[in-house]
Amino acid sequence: MTGKESRRRMRALQVVNLGDPTGDLDGRVLKLSSLVVPPLPSTSVRVRVRASSLNFADLLQAQGLYQEKPPLPYTPGSEVSGVVTEIGDDVRTIKVGDEVAAVLWGGGGFAEECVVQESVTIRLPKGIDVAAAAGLPVAFGTAHTALIERARLQAGQVLLVLGAGGGVGVAAVQIGKLLGAKVIAVARGRDKTVMLDHLGADLVIDSGAVSKPLKQRIKSVAPQGVDVVLDTVGGAGFEQALRAVRWGAHVLIIGFASGDIPKLPANIALVKNLTVHGVYWGSYADKAPRVLRKSLEDCVQWLAQGKLRVPVSHRYALEQAPLAFGALRDRQALGKVLLLPNGAKITSKL
Repeated sequence: MTGKESRRRMRALQVVNLGDPTGDLDGRVLKLSSLVVPPLPSTSVRVRVRASSLNFADLLQAQGLYQEKPPLPYTPGSEVSGVVTEIGDDVRTIKVGDEVAAVLWGGGGFAEECVVQESVTIRLPKGIDVAAAAGLPVAFGTAHTALIERARLQAGQVLLVLGAGGGVGVAAVQIGKLLGAKVIAVARGRDKTVMLDHLGADLVIDSGAVSKPLKQRIKSVAPQGVDVVLDTVGGAGFEQALRAVRWGAHVLIIGFASGDIPKLPANIALVKNLTVHGVYWGSYADKAPRVLRKSLEDCVQWLAQGKLRVPVSHRYALEQAPLAFGALRDRQALGKVLLLPNGAKITSKL
């Protein structure tokens, strides 16, 4: 970094204390800061951020409830899209001017610019909504890895998605249909169920309006049972789903958005010969980087081909970050919530 570059500054959102991030930018939890731009390692690229995507993990982390706890203060944000403005000396696959989506390990995406590793930066084909592409890497990468790498979902099988209205759930519904599965999507509220119907789910169940147990609803359309369960929510629905699976089913545990971490009934796993997978996509960066890279490449290709879409219901300017966190906390999001650090008007709904 040159002397001039080392003095250049950018706006960034920081978590300065753990707590509720839906209040004001007054320094109690969140603060809009002026920071020196980060240095550029030789294997990384600098991105002027078009959009940063919020994930439920960002909300939990700000509250101190996530498994990874960065030292304070920190800049959240694990996925971005934008334009490359500078590349490191050893970068070979990305050039200045490329529109990209990228993953940030350790955060840093809720800022006007960021530095990302070449290995988790992927060039976006022309014609893609660059801002919406910020919502692709984590949610769609997670769903891809869970369904293809772990559960080996096949055409004709039945996939049950719990928490289908969230980012990973929306991705799983679409990828499941792309693979030829019959998809049962469970979400709460009419807006989410309508969206999931439009995305191609074969059956959509409103968990807030179910008049009979979830198991019975599932069995009415999949009498032989479900082949794959993907759960992002936890809570009571998890055990109901286990009672609706067929012998030899795969169960994918993605997260616990309900705040209730269920206990796995080992007797059901035994009798039904279940395979239970914990899926933490970020760990693949160290343990199986080719799998992670493949998930990104496939999803971007499918997005460019029109086979996937990234629904975005809310877009906020950086200074409106508390509203963005609030939309996530209050389950208002239909798909993704975006921050646009370099300026945007607030918008909501699809």
